[in-house]
Amino acid sequence: MTVARSDRLRLAELTSGAGALVLGVGLGVLAADRLGRFGLPLLLVGAAVHAWGMLDRHRLKRRADAPDAWWEPVAYWTCWGLLAVLAAGLMARLSGVI
Repeated sequence: MTVARSDRLRLAELTSGAGALVLGVGLGVLAADRLGRFGLPLLLVGAAVHAWGMLDRHRLKRRADAPDAWWEPVAYWTCWGLLAVLAAGLMARLSGVI
């Protein structure tokens, strides 16, 4: 696989993931009245599964010495940062600070 094709494949994976995210948010909004009480558990499970998948993919790529596109480390660390902000916000909200 050429470098350009590999970068294009990664971009397609990122685009697919972003689309799935938007789709999930849309479904959540449409089903909010029925699924509202499951919001926090779904959020926690989703965050944990996403974090595990992200970490596992990162480890596998490092083992294979696969080159990164310029945006991959930015996306990876931005996502970890956003997960940390989400965790801090949830902790603050659950403790009554917010």
